[in-house]
Amino acid sequence: MSEYTREDIIRIAEEENVRYLRLQFSDILGTIKNVEVPISQLNKALDGEMMFDGSSIEGFVRIEESDMYLVPDLDTWTIFPWTAGKGKVARLICDIYNVDGEPFDGDPRSNLKRVLKEMEDMGYSAFNLGPEPEFFLFKLDEKGQPTTELNDQGGYFDLAPTDLGENCRRDIVLELEDMGFEIEASHHEVAPGQHEIDFKYADAITACDNIQTFKLVVKTVARKHNLHATFMPKPLFGLNGNGMHFNVSLFKGDKNAFYDENDDIGLSQDMRHFMAGILKHARGFTAVCNPLVNSYKRLVPGYEAPSYIAWSGKNRSPLLRIPSSRGMSTRAEVRSVDPAANPYLALAVILKAGLEGIKNKTDLPEPVNENIYEMSREEREAVGVEDLPSTLYTALKAMREDRVIIDALGSHIYRQFHGNKSVEWDMYRSQVSDWELKQYLNQY
Repeated sequence: MSEYTREDIIRIAEEENVRYLRLQFSDILGTIKNVEVPISQLNKALDGEMMFDGSSIEGFVRIEESDMYLVPDLDTWTIFPWTAGKGKVARLICDIYNVDGEPFDGDPRSNLKRVLKEMEDMGYSAFNLGPEPEFFLFKLDEKGQPTTELNDQGGYFDLAPTDLGENCRRDIVLELEDMGFEIEASHHEVAPGQHEIDFKYADAITACDNIQTFKLVVKTVARKHNLHATFMPKPLFGLNGNGMHFNVSLFKGDKNAFYDENDDIGLSQDMRHFMAGILKHARGFTAVCNPLVNSYKRLVPGYEAPSYIAWSGKNRSPLLRIPSSRGMSTRAEVRSVDPAANPYLALAVILKAGLEGIKNKTDLPEPVNENIYEMSREEREAVGVEDLPSTLYTALKAMREDRVIIDALGSHIYRQFHGNKSVEWDMYRSQVSDWELKQYLNQY
């Protein structure tokens, strides 16, 4: 049952003196876009009659086929709590439709719904996600531009005054709670200036919507504290990077399909096949879950981010970790995802990979319960542990060779995503870095 009806939204907008409405959506790269209209256009917006120029959006359409419709999801209605003054601003998250009334193939949100339909056709009712996004807080300079000067020198779970980001983080939590988030934890992370706020799991679409809203709130509130919040995967050399672990679980009706009380460790055959599918296609989906050149500076040994394709219930070095909770909380934690990823695309490829594992009854390899970082290459090869791609280039190559991941994205998104990221790699590899100058200029 929907949380809001059309009549509810019209009534609330009037009662709360809402003056502007943002119709939000995400492009293929995961950037939040919006068309803002005065509240006088509310009825037209609720009817899905607001049009925009799709040719102006990264990875959408060519200029000769540019008209697109914004069709709002009424359950995403919310009023931004930081807006007031002459009138409040509300938002609705939208799906993108073509002029013929069909969902647009290049819309990441609609694409995830397509993969979820495949899941439902297999007899499952829901796919839940609990994300763990991390971010850094940096100081702004006198012109309001971001610096790389850290806001604090705190460490894991530190408190003020060591954690100087505590007040900002608390204000972020308050704003999120005002918007209906159920916050489960908020704390300083391992690196100086790094923070994590965890919110309650939700169904796939809602959880991805929440990630996008979370990023917007974090950046908005940080600015009010004269800080810049960044979800860049590895902003500083020598420190841990930003991850966004995905805790995922599959349901049949009201039962967690990942749990089996008769299994030695409580994992169902469905979960074992699902995990096997993720491991099998991990190289293929890495470009989507780690989409920046910079992402691969995080996926290196020694900084708690996974570099190897394996699973365990006992340590955090592999790609997949199985938290100890069982029953309804049985879940798999995919640890490679970073917060630069488009959440709708990242979840689509992870779900598709897992479903393929179930369809094909793929065998799950033995867990690797040792610290993989301390194993030699020979030791890893002996137990069948592969490396994740080490650069965006190798990740794109692996994606090109994985038909399942291409199908998860659909031909339009795959083509546009691969093209954009290939350009990004070419731009990066032609640059001359400070490291190269320091290393080679005098010597050669």
